[in-house]
Amino acid sequence: MKPLKLIQLSFMAVALLGFSLTGCKKDNLNQGSNDNSSMLQLSADELVVNNAMDDATKDAEAVLSSGVTHLKSTNGWPCNATIDSTQKVNDTITFFITYNGSNCSGNRTRTGKIEIKKAVGTHWLLPGATVKYKYIDYTITQKKSGKSITINGTKTFTNVSGGFVWQLGYGTTSIVQRISGAIQAKFEDGTTRTWNIARQITYTGTPGQLVMTIDGFGNAGTFPNLVTWGTNRNDEQFFTQITQSVVHKQLCGWDPVSGIKIHQIPSKSKSATITFGYDNNMPVTGDLCPTQYRVDWQRNGNSGTSYILLP
Repeated sequence: MKPLKLIQLSFMAVALLGFSLTGCKKDNLNQGSNDNSSMLQLSADELVVNNAMDDATKDAEAVLSSGVTHLKSTNGWPCNATIDSTQKVNDTITFFITYNGSNCSGNRTRTGKIEIKKAVGTHWLLPGATVKYKYIDYTITQKKSGKSITINGTKTFTNVSGGFVWQLGYGTTSIVQRISGAIQAKFEDGTTRTWNIARQITYTGTPGQLVMTIDGFGNAGTFPNLVTWGTNRNDEQFFTQITQSVVHKQLCGWDPVSGIKIHQIPSKSKSATITFGYDNNMPVTGDLCPTQYRVDWQRNGNSGTSYILLP
């Protein structure tokens, strides 16, 4: 073999060895590894599911705020959805939101139903008002990626502070709501994820410039401030805490613009800190809207950082 060719092959071998050694410690921009791939998937899944549920929650809140008799004239009413005739059985009123088309933002399409049940005499305006709502094959497809997710499950929805979101800016400065329950999410590849939810939502701002702040109020084992916990697609038990309130802005299409979550999978000694509010791998400033979030992962002494595009 010619000397020049031997030198070239030796250089390639050294380069490949160096890449393999550094790759165990650092991971950037979705370059998956056995150490971090499940943590990246966990963070992406949670964001997609939360976005889908937030759409439905806003729709339920709009219905409860307006009353069925004012559907056609209500601003913010669910887009491409119909409201079934109200059913009353004993002391419970039940109605359905049936979806068939894009959400109001135009970034997701939806099919399936949301069932809402409330007791006769329950007025959503009042502090502590509580209703139940159920996802029935509620399927969301992201227009950007073409990926879909189907949600089934039941949640309890409580208006902690009282008042309507549409009153913000008109003498009302904040609205606090709480959502708890359990759902199953089925992804486009057939895998599923089951989780519990303990999500507090605080709305502030004015119409068109609303801000939605998310905190966790759940507890399981030794983990406080949980917003979700359960099993991921790999059948691993996970716990997700919010350690700094996650803030979403209406002006940014309700994307998260700041805040910190921590995902933990104790059985595999894995964790990841999710920090929202990045663009081009740098923190956003001022009123700029982010395009990414940061994942700092750890497992068995290995660690790395990835930047993930918002869905």
